[in-house]
Amino acid sequence: MDIKLEKKKGIRGKHIPYIAGGVLVLLFVGWLIFGDHSSAYKADVRTVSIGDVTEGEFNDYVRISGRVQPITTVQLSPLEGGVVDRLVVEEGAIVRKGDVIVVLTNPALSLSILDSEAQLAEKQNFLRNTQVTMEQERLNLRQEKLQLDLDVARKERTFRQNEKLWEEELIRREDYLQAREDWELAVRRRELVMERQKQDSIYRGVQVENMEESLGNMRRNMQLIRQRVDNLQVTSPIDGELGLLDVVLGQSLSSGQRIGQLNDLSDFKVEAFIDEHYIDKVRAGLAATFERGETTYPLRIRRVYPEVRNGQFRVDFVFDGPRPENIRTGQTYYINLELGEPSEAVLIPRGAFYQTTGGTWIFVVEPDGSRAHKRPIRIGRQNPQFYEVTEGLKAGERVITSSYEMFGNNDVIILK
Repeated sequence: MDIKLEKKKGIRGKHIPYIAGGVLVLLFVGWLIFGDHSSAYKADVRTVSIGDVTEGEFNDYVRISGRVQPITTVQLSPLEGGVVDRLVVEEGAIVRKGDVIVVLTNPALSLSILDSEAQLAEKQNFLRNTQVTMEQERLNLRQEKLQLDLDVARKERTFRQNEKLWEEELIRREDYLQAREDWELAVRRRELVMERQKQDSIYRGVQVENMEESLGNMRRNMQLIRQRVDNLQVTSPIDGELGLLDVVLGQSLSSGQRIGQLNDLSDFKVEAFIDEHYIDKVRAGLAATFERGETTYPLRIRRVYPEVRNGQFRVDFVFDGPRPENIRTGQTYYINLELGEPSEAVLIPRGAFYQTTGGTWIFVVEPDGSRAHKRPIRIGRQNPQFYEVTEGLKAGERVITSSYEMFGNNDVIILK
């Protein structure tokens, strides 16, 4: 007879592995849902820089270095080509306007002057000969006219006499007609000579006028050629300093070739290069300052050059007040250029973190200083001291401002 066995209630030993596995699964799911998965990096608090987030007045300016330059630089070039014969002034010398700096020689120019002088003398002789010929022709025409006047008078007298005799029928009609024809012919001949005299006078006058104009042009040409000789002396166009002279004795120079430069020392400017990031904000007339000793000197932008090279553009500053004593070309000043009016803003100190984050995020330190967490932010303007934070931080918080290169891609920094 079979005996019925009753099942034992409760947890048996074989169930324990399943229960343990279920607990582990639940713990893992809870960790996935509620756990902190951010990666962490342990850093020595002494190796990082921590700055305070503050709220205050933000001064929109940029600090740049500028170099003193003469207010005007003039290129020195010969107006006439030639060979360097003599150097009158050396580099660095102070010169006045019109002072001779370099003397050139040009044998070809000397031959050109001799040829022009010979042509001018030939033209002058030709004009004088023409004038003499014209005077002789005028005298001959006057003499011929006198002779014709006499001939007309005689033939008119003969005609009048024959006319009376013809009326009295004392001479033949043929003699009368012949006397009248001779008189009329003499009158027409005289008129032709007078017309020729008039035309010759007009022609000769125009000829002489053209020759005199040509002669005047040749005289002016001679003056210009002689001026070319004067141009063989290279002179200073301004009062100033001879900053550069790049010639040697015997060197052949062409017209317009740059051989040096002159610096106008009547005033100075400061030349600076600014990062292209600020090109939209920088304009002529903006104010700037720099300090020398315990004195602050005002500047203003005179000119902004539009060309960008190597990520920078050039500006020229001029003094807007007193100049420093003993100012010299080539001196370097550190300039604060005002880009806008001061305004209230949330500020963080400048630091090397910006090179890694580009101002899009930052590590914010917990109040107890034990950890720092990555937080997205937005940075607006910047000056040599502060960044303006437009979003993501508030006054009273603290942030890591030193370089983030050692932190890698970690989201949490454990500070010890």
